[in-house]
Amino acid sequence: MTFGRTIHCPLCSSGAKPYHQDRRRAYYQCQHCGLVFVLPDAFLSVAEEKAVYDLHQNGPDDAGYRRFLSRMSRPLHKRLSPASRGLDFGSGPGPTLSVMFEELGYPMAIYDPFYAPDRSVLAEEYDFVTATEVVEHLRSPRVSLKQMWGCVKPGGYLGIMSKLVIDRAAFARWHYKNDDTHICFFSRDTFTWLAGEWGTVPLFVGKDVTLFQKP
Repeated sequence: MTFGRTIHCPLCSSGAKPYHQDRRRAYYQCQHCGLVFVLPDAFLSVAEEKAVYDLHQNGPDDAGYRRFLSRMSRPLHKRLSPASRGLDFGSGPGPTLSVMFEELGYPMAIYDPFYAPDRSVLAEEYDFVTATEVVEHLRSPRVSLKQMWGCVKPGGYLGIMSKLVIDRAAFARWHYKNDDTHICFFSRDTFTWLAGEWGTVPLFVGKDVTLFQKP
């Protein structure tokens, strides 16, 4: 790989080094927070990105999709007080997690830049915020994660679901990187760094769910 310029991490702004290259994209890893990412010149256009999401057929009537999302709803449900109010950030074309929480008695708001773009919901605070299969799509992860965290009330939770980087060898054969809309890849080290910035500690639930409680 030949790289002729200094690369800065989109999460913490520290320096990054080459991590992996395939036939389509080059990937870098931050030397401070561990985030793996691609550069903006590898991003799809906004129209191309939305066209990929428009193909998604998931919705509340899909039992398999509900089982998948229960990896987030179950651990949060155990920790929430009755009638806690939540925000599903990045709800997608067929909001489902918000429906599942509403069925459990939690009033929900949703936000999605393509499908539910009412930004007024981001000016409020919530007992919990969820982002399932969202952070790997973020073009400006520092800005977007700060926005999510700012929506969490003190004592509340931010729940993030995203598959995690393990090591370079696993990354090379990882199907998750092959989705062109996936441009940021987090690890336990990255989430531990992020939690430190927020004055908390991460709670890792299973392989791909991380909870952060706001002090």
